[in-house]
Amino acid sequence: METTAKTTQDDKVSLEMPKEKTTKEDGHKKQSSSELGQQATATDKKLNKNNAEETDSRNSATRRNRNKKSKHKKATDSLADQPDVSTKDRNPHPETNQDAGNKARPMSSRGKRKNAMQFDSQKPSGADATKSQGATPKKDFGGSSRDKMKGSQTPNKHHPSVNGGDMTPTKGAHQCQSTPRSASRGQGQGTPTSKSRNYGGTPNRNKNFKPFEDYLSLEEVSDGLKRKRLFQGAIRINPRNFEESYLAAEDGGADIFLNGLAARNRALEGDIVVVEFLHKSKWKLMEDDYQRYKQKSQKESKSKSSSKPKTEEAVLAKQLKDLKIDSLQDKSAMNPTGEAAEITKDELALGKHDKADCLTFEKSSESERPETESQTSKGLDTKSQDEGGSLKEEIDSIVKRLFPEEDKKERGMDEEIPERFYQRLAKVVYIVERRHSRACSGQLRPPPVKNAPNALFSPTDYRVPRIYIPVSECPEGFLERPGDFESTLFIARIDEWPKDSPFALGHLHRSLGEAGEIEPETEGMLMEHGVDYSDFSDEVIACLPKNLPWTIPQDEIAKRRSFRDECVFTIDPATARDLDDALSCVALGNGEYEVGVHIADVSFFVDENNALDEVAGLRATSVYLVQKVIPMLPRLLCEHLCSLNPNEDKLTFSFLWRLTENGEILDEWCGRSVIRSCVKMSYAHAQGIITEPERVWKPEEMPTITNGFTIPDIVERVLNLNKIAQNMRKKRSDDGALRLDQVKLLFTLDKESGLPSGYNVYQQKESNKLVEEFMLLANMAAAHRIYNANKDTALLRRHPPPKTKMIDDLVLMCSEIGLKVDGSSSKSIQESLNRYIGPVEDKASWGKGQILTVFYSKPMQRAKYFCTGSIEVEDHFRHYALNVPFYTHFTSPIRRYADIIVHRQLAASLGVGPASQRDEVTIQDQAVRCNERKDAAKKVSDMSGEMFFAIFVRECGPLKQDAMVMHVLDRAIDVLVMELGVVKRVYCNALPLKSFKFEKQGKQGLMKIVWEPDHMHPEEETQTLQLFSLVKVELKAGKEPLKFDANLIRPE
Repeated sequence: METTAKTTQDDKVSLEMPKEKTTKEDGHKKQSSSELGQQATATDKKLNKNNAEETDSRNSATRRNRNKKSKHKKATDSLADQPDVSTKDRNPHPETNQDAGNKARPMSSRGKRKNAMQFDSQKPSGADATKSQGATPKKDFGGSSRDKMKGSQTPNKHHPSVNGGDMTPTKGAHQCQSTPRSASRGQGQGTPTSKSRNYGGTPNRNKNFKPFEDYLSLEEVSDGLKRKRLFQGAIRINPRNFEESYLAAEDGGADIFLNGLAARNRALEGDIVVVEFLHKSKWKLMEDDYQRYKQKSQKESKSKSSSKPKTEEAVLAKQLKDLKIDSLQDKSAMNPTGEAAEITKDELALGKHDKADCLTFEKSSESERPETESQTSKGLDTKSQDEGGSLKEEIDSIVKRLFPEEDKKERGMDEEIPERFYQRLAKVVYIVERRHSRACSGQLRPPPVKNAPNALFSPTDYRVPRIYIPVSECPEGFLERPGDFESTLFIARIDEWPKDSPFALGHLHRSLGEAGEIEPETEGMLMEHGVDYSDFSDEVIACLPKNLPWTIPQDEIAKRRSFRDECVFTIDPATARDLDDALSCVALGNGEYEVGVHIADVSFFVDENNALDEVAGLRATSVYLVQKVIPMLPRLLCEHLCSLNPNEDKLTFSFLWRLTENGEILDEWCGRSVIRSCVKMSYAHAQGIITEPERVWKPEEMPTITNGFTIPDIVERVLNLNKIAQNMRKKRSDDGALRLDQVKLLFTLDKESGLPSGYNVYQQKESNKLVEEFMLLANMAAAHRIYNANKDTALLRRHPPPKTKMIDDLVLMCSEIGLKVDGSSSKSIQESLNRYIGPVEDKASWGKGQILTVFYSKPMQRAKYFCTGSIEVEDHFRHYALNVPFYTHFTSPIRRYADIIVHRQLAASLGVGPASQRDEVTIQDQAVRCNERKDAAKKVSDMSGEMFFAIFVRECGPLKQDAMVMHVLDRAIDVLVMELGVVKRVYCNALPLKSFKFEKQGKQGLMKIVWEPDHMHPEEETQTLQLFSLVKVELKAGKEPLKFDANLIRPE
């Protein structure tokens, strides 16, 4: 069923990664975080004690061997090749960092990590495994205690990237895991997570819970915002990890990061909050960016200093630094085996010699290489090393004291690290506006103890906290038979979230029905996002015309320009009912044409500030779901009075241009009008005419044509419009317009069951682009007119430039893999995409183009409505993607309230309508409402599509599809299913692998996986996965309702 609304290019398409939530067990059944911390501390102390004892034993043995050496050299030589039994099972304490962005634990004095680390899957599990492997427990860096309980069972939740979206693990991040499908993890092959649902968004209830901080007073907030000590913005919560939240930075740099639930301070997704920045010492250094900047600065500094004579201090400092003490400097550069240690100065300065850019996970690995006397005998004399090292350190210390400036310059410390290389951390101190509806769908759980006053509600959205529900509101029989309600979906609302409680307080709204069914799930989506889907009230209906069928009064027709005798027609989706735009085209000769765009005059029926206008302003937009539409206006208006149905007189607002074949505008007229459409064409009809211009169409091949016009009349006008539209589109593209088209699915529904029976990929063809081009022209023309008429109250639509930091990171990543892309302007981005987007038949080039489109979409900001009086700088009015100075929405008043406001402003500017009584503050408030509702409508529409595809996979799957690697993580890959436009994560521990090895390569990674032999493949097979690798995946229904999983298919 095709219910897709007609869209224009300015409506930014963003690919939302499907929310694959990691399931977690109920926090009530788990140990408290303090107990976990005590266990970790105890284990750490025990390991440190054992290591100290082993070290003392080893040192004693070394001293005894040294004494024996002078008397019994032959005996010592014979023992040199034998292993030291006391160190045979010693583990060098690799870091166990579950959060890839957190800082690594310091190594012991003897612990030397390797670039490739191997972990044995056959080691004992539980406490024995901990003891034998010597794994040092990881410190708590603020992660959820539920996550910590999982250990290596939970798929890696990386530390937030600089911009909140990049899931690539950061440098130096160890992921210590025994093996794929390790028995000690209690995991089955098919899933990377526990069966239990993840009740996220809530800290575990334990005795260590610290109350949330009090909010600042309104006076303190106002003063802090004025003094720039506080910052205001909309909060975004990571759907994969509810403890990571972000605010967009005003300067386009790294997002402001809120680490943990305490920092979020009871704010929910979309809330407008005020945050206070933490001390700079807690900020996260963006090390890669800073190192690139530092290296560039050092090169520039060296090139400048090479032309200047060195000062006396610099010369003396260098001589002292280069001083050799008994040739020990050369020896100290040798490792214990006598080989040169390749360690750069920058690595030593940053502690990066022990790199964690390469992780290997295997089922079996060799034991740690034993330490032998031969290694000691081949090395240096320990005493000499110690003395030489101490003397060298003393000289370095003297140089630092005598020539501090020279030492700083040598180490690149001549200036403080600029703030732009930090990701700022902050905490919420005030909630300005609770934009989240505080409604959520989920399951009801019985009270944790008998006779407790509250039951527990577990939301489906993990970003929402668990909610205490009074048992008096629970359905009848719930306390006696809670199992009967396990699959029932409920709606609950949060009333309050006390500062001293990890759980919110709320009430149960009602039962929706069976979880996993279309209508209950749809209703839950609508309520969660605050979409009003109720019937229109009697007061609203009373605002509509009473006498039906309604006809246009003659006095109204007399006030308008009539196009009823001209060839006017509509082009829309085949199933569309709300037809709000029509086109006309008359050839004037000499290569000139008169082209008209006629838009339904909805403002005629919706008077400002009446009940109908009020509810339309609150809804702000129609919501398009797969199976239905939630209209902004009553259907009497949407489908009858305003819809430009064929062979009916309709009130319209028209733009008429005299222009050339190349799209050059010679003259323009705008005003209220009346039309009578002669035919309702679908995009398929128009596309057929464009594809086969010479074809003679039969009457039965076209819809009914009225008003005395014929098929040749329609064909001629469609071809002329398409010719003009192509030239206009080329000119816009040359001027720098940007398109980011992504794959979208349309579903065919079974008429009886309502279930999806098939799908097809939406393709924007020439007929779609024809209509879009003239809608864009009308929108731009309306924007210029209303702004010129009133520069303070015009309602326009702007599109800010993309986030600078994310664009720069994308360009750098592409350059590392040899792709020449540019992000300096909308035109350069479009040219970069055009360079790599290939035909659908070429899977490699087409897939690469789709992934680059997704990458470029991520830094893009949303276009926003605004009142011109709210922004002082006119240059900020610009629309980045269209690359035009003024733009608004005029062409869809049936489904967008912003268009109704623009119609009123346009009528007032022409003197054909009353002036609006709304001031710039009121209009700006309405613009914000329109932005909020438009975003919510898009989210619900996307969720509806995801739900129907999951149902299709459940009913018709599994599906085998071509995919391309989009991200490589340390133990998973993200793939883009090219035909579907779906991004899914594939976990290595869900595959039948013998081993997998991850290597960090700049901002991307490389994964080498080794498939287990089986009856179809008797030998091991190695597969290399990196960005743009073509793979095949299998999509199958997941264990949770309306979820589907993706698994990699072994190459043949």
